Amino acid sequence: MKLNGKVAAITGAARGIGKACAKRFLDDGVKVVISDVDAKGLGATAAELGRPDALRTVVGNVARRADVDQLVATAVKEFGRLDIMVNNAGVARNRDILEITEEEFDEIIGINLKGAFFGVQAAAKQMIAQGGGGVIINMSSVNALLAIPALATYAMSKGGMKQLTSVAAVALAPHNIRVVAVGPGTILTDMVASSIYTSEDARKTVMSRTPAGRGGEPSEVASVVAFLASDDASYITGQTIYPDGGRLILNYTVPVKEK
Repeated sequence: MKLNGKVAAITGAARGIGKACAKRFLDDGVKVVISDVDAKGLGATAAELGRPDALRTVVGNVARRADVDQLVATAVKEFGRLDIMVNNAGVARNRDILEITEEEFDEIIGINLKGAFFGVQAAAKQMIAQGGGGVIINMSSVNALLAIPALATYAMSKGGMKQLTSVAAVALAPHNIRVVAVGPGTILTDMVASSIYTSEDARKTVMSRTPAGRGGEPSEVASVVAFLASDDASYITGQTIYPDGGRLILNYTVPVKEK
């Protein structure tokens, strides 16, 4: 168990990929603090995962710096240190680019990008204070590279996260802190159901661009996160790994009108 004894914090962990990461880490012997804005969902996840000896919860909104600082402080208070930070919290809205309001724009960028930035800062400060060394993992998306108009704000936030990962990796390398990202394709989560699989036609369209022929499971993303958090990935920093079922090699298509 290569992660045994480590301490991790995960944002957006009431469900989906964040929940799967928490389960994987617990199975690997990691002590985990999970955070989410959904207090009820967070409590249900904690009850389902069990492990009161190794799991703590913090209700918070990553768009507020104080809430992210509290997550890191809880990890240190409860388990003595922080070795792994997973900035997973994210939201998506399926909207026509001409109809996006200022409030919607601020919501997506605030949670997805600003929240990840706060997570990088808070985790890095703690890791440096305890002597250096650690891993920060940002949850990106294939939408950091693809241009899907209906997910414009989401794509912009993930494109920004790609650069956040790069610049933070360079800045923190002298402290032996690796910063990496994971960019999933279509993973079978509640967010996908509400923002991407909006109809059967939409699902078929996504699958037509996915060579694997299926959506991914949250546990498959968690496996990549666990690898990147381990010393097996000790020479990987500043990179985004894309578990996407082959999505990126097909890219995006546009409808062609008959003349």
